[in-house]
Amino acid sequence: MSNRTFTMIKPDATAKGYTGAILDMIIKAGFTVKAMKWTKLSTEQAGLFYDIHRERPFFGELVDFMSSGPIVAAVLEKDNAVADFRKLIGATNPAQAEEGTIRKLYAASVGENAVHGSDSDENAAIESDFFFSRLERF
Repeated sequence: MSNRTFTMIKPDATAKGYTGAILDMIIKAGFTVKAMKWTKLSTEQAGLFYDIHRERPFFGELVDFMSSGPIVAAVLEKDNAVADFRKLIGATNPAQAEEGTIRKLYAASVGENAVHGSDSDENAAIESDFFFSRLERF
């Protein structure tokens, strides 16, 4: 089990000014930021990142959304990082997310759900490598 995970604060949350509040929740939950950048994905980059969903009906909408504005990408560290972060962000559908989770507080819908969180140690490593070189991680 890895002690690192990957997250993105998505375009809907950055546009609404939730970046600071979300980062504050992450840090207060005991995560340490090991790499972070403010960036904007091109349509091509968003398509590559979400390639695993290419055959799903929502793929085009997802790519358009994720390339619609800036995001904050980050590598986070904590014991049991993937599972603990998934718990902190809550269910994909904010209506089903537990009270006090990031998505319950800051997400508007299943499509605009404020944050991405890796679903496995393997994907955390792949997703972190997509955004950060080894020199950018501490």
